[in-house]
Amino acid sequence: MRIDSYTFGRIVIDGQKFTKDVIIFPGRVFSPWRRRDGHGLHPADLEEVIKAAPGKIIIGTGASGMMKVPDSTIIFLQEKGIDVWTGLTDVAVAAFNDEASGKAAVAALHLTC
Repeated sequence: MRIDSYTFGRIVIDGQKFTKDVIIFPGRVFSPWRRRDGHGLHPADLEEVIKAAPGKIIIGTGASGMMKVPDSTIIFLQEKGIDVWTGLTDVAVAAFNDEASGKAAVAALHLTC
């Protein structure tokens, strides 16, 4: 899967437009992706990712980084054998596209703030 473009509140993945937060898995997109605490990311919000057991997760924290990823969530993922990368969503998009050609990675992207 490849991200064609991203702008605030809108992402195009393999030609398909999404306007709600997404998790991109190899071969499919999960959207809308909602979190229990809208601007906080907790292990329970990533159940589908844990089941998929990717080598890496790329987390986009929004256009201005409003979605917070607690250290406890990062540690939880690492203990499951998942490498974690976090950053602003526009940078996460580039990181995912770079990573998508290598080992299996998923992306969990907050599209707005």
